[in-house]
Amino acid sequence: MDIATDRLDYTVDDTRCAHVENIHRGHRALIKHLHGYERAIVAALLLAQIQVCVVNPERVRAFARAAGLLARTDPLDTQLLRRFGLQMKPRLHRALDEAAATLRELLDYRRQISDQLVATGNRCELAGRILRERLEILRALLATELEQTDALIKTHIHEDDSLRTKAARLRELQGAGPVLAATLLAYVPELGKIESGQLAALIGVAPFAHDSGRRHRCRHVRGGRHSVRQVLYMAAVSAIRCNPVMRTFDRRLVEAGKLKKIALIAVMRQMLHALNLLAANPNFVLVR
Repeated sequence: MDIATDRLDYTVDDTRCAHVENIHRGHRALIKHLHGYERAIVAALLLAQIQVCVVNPERVRAFARAAGLLARTDPLDTQLLRRFGLQMKPRLHRALDEAAATLRELLDYRRQISDQLVATGNRCELAGRILRERLEILRALLATELEQTDALIKTHIHEDDSLRTKAARLRELQGAGPVLAATLLAYVPELGKIESGQLAALIGVAPFAHDSGRRHRCRHVRGGRHSVRQVLYMAAVSAIRCNPVMRTFDRRLVEAGKLKKIALIAVMRQMLHALNLLAANPNFVLVR
């Protein structure tokens, strides 16, 4: 990578070069590009029927610190990953079928467009008259592209028998709209295949104790799949309004003294539990 004041020029295969702006937005784009290479190699290994574990780098670095391994080089990191796998035995990565992988690509693109739309709207508020006119044009284009992408996602799910059936099943839960159903199908292949407690920890809505001696601190959720948790959060807000069961559950927690945010996270867990049962058991029926 060649680093200049205003841009980063890089190559990952010695044949093609690309560049991004040397600002936070450009850094995010570069990381997203590199993640694509990770996804490609994982898919290739799974296609070859080679078992793969995709782990959070923070877990591996914590393991290294606990083992007293402070030095970092590529060969050392490779050896560290092997030790981590042998001793910690992380969960195996589940492969996505082609339709689900395409759905994930579409949702990645949708999130990118949505982020750009929000950023453009924020700039409009502070821009001068001439720039604001250009930003308004860009915002209209992004809004149209977002609408067309949503239609493409809907068509893709409808045309695939498996995705259509699973999405319809998940949407039986009031508050679980098309975006949540698509997100779970694309980013949570474990849905319906593991216990609800494990799933809650996987998504990042399971509270972890932080006690010591007689001191009992407030439990916190952490880690997990951020993009899924964001969508689930908005779905829980909707469910509290339109789902009588979730609304009653939320009200009971608040009346018992729980903070509204804590109650909302509990609603997220309840929704995830119900969705997991819907995906796992075709005979499971929700209480209305």
